[in-house]
Amino acid sequence: MSRYARQIAVPEFGATGQHALSGARVLVIGAGGLAAPLLPYLASAGLGHIRLVDPDVVELSNLHRQTLFTMDDIGQPKALACAAHLAARNPDCAVDAQVAQFDPSTAETLCDGVNLVLDCADSFAASYIASDICQRNTLPLISASVVGTGGYVGGFCGGAPSLRALFPDLPQTAGSCATLGVLGPVVGVIATLQAQMALAVLTDQTPTPLGQLVTFEATGFRFGGFRFDRAPEPAHCPEFIAPSEMTADDLIIDLRQPDEGPLAHAKAQRLSVHDLITTPLSPTKPQQRIVLCCRSGLRAWQAAEHLLATHDGPLSLVALGDQSQSFGDIT
Repeated sequence: MSRYARQIAVPEFGATGQHALSGARVLVIGAGGLAAPLLPYLASAGLGHIRLVDPDVVELSNLHRQTLFTMDDIGQPKALACAAHLAARNPDCAVDAQVAQFDPSTAETLCDGVNLVLDCADSFAASYIASDICQRNTLPLISASVVGTGGYVGGFCGGAPSLRALFPDLPQTAGSCATLGVLGPVVGVIATLQAQMALAVLTDQTPTPLGQLVTFEATGFRFGGFRFDRAPEPAHCPEFIAPSEMTADDLIIDLRQPDEGPLAHAKAQRLSVHDLITTPLSPTKPQQRIVLCCRSGLRAWQAAEHLLATHDGPLSLVALGDQSQSFGDIT
């Protein structure tokens, strides 16, 4: 136990905490900037099993913030490169690397059998999909997000309010590290807080980080935060579904422009959010499900918010991802 002697010596952690950590299983969604500091801390601390999912490969532009990678990793799947680096740090931590997308078709299986989900994805669709599954299964979720010079990390579900309860409304414009930029040290600050919250949940420390939000803004070096234990769950929660779950019986609306990709389904109609606001939809049957599709899920969410006032049937959202490579750049 000499490897873990210093953390076992912490009274709030001790041998009981180390034992709990060694038997824990977590899912980490995303192997990018947030995961780069988080994963070594968890593996080095003696976490028993990490299931890691990410579909992407390492690129040169990742290296300023995804500090787990080196130049030799460029072109390699991120999940596999992470697994190799973690094995070199602590071979006692088992890493199940999945080169796959976390989406509605894979999420249930990926979340099965874990004690905690760690959301390190640069995608609000993935974050809300994770929150919905964790809320249904009373599974704790530590979700973090960083853009530009600021970010947050919070403990959701597992008996605490969900991500939807704290953030029921999406921003009017989408932004990500790719489009808005990000500073590496800011990612590191948020990621280490996320790792500490994970240790607290897995070792049952009090007070629990579930129901707690922590924010950091590098401009002015300001930390903030609050508890949200009593945040109410929203009454209407249109959920994301996989593209394969759309059927010919649905009223399918593709909210993208033609240069963003082919129609989402053979039966889909191509309309904009403005079209939906100005021209009411006419479902062909009572309680027909309306499926709203776009690249990131933002336009679909905005359209759903408008339709909730007039449509009492089911609504579902689809985030199709970037399909524009063969159709020109998206402006």
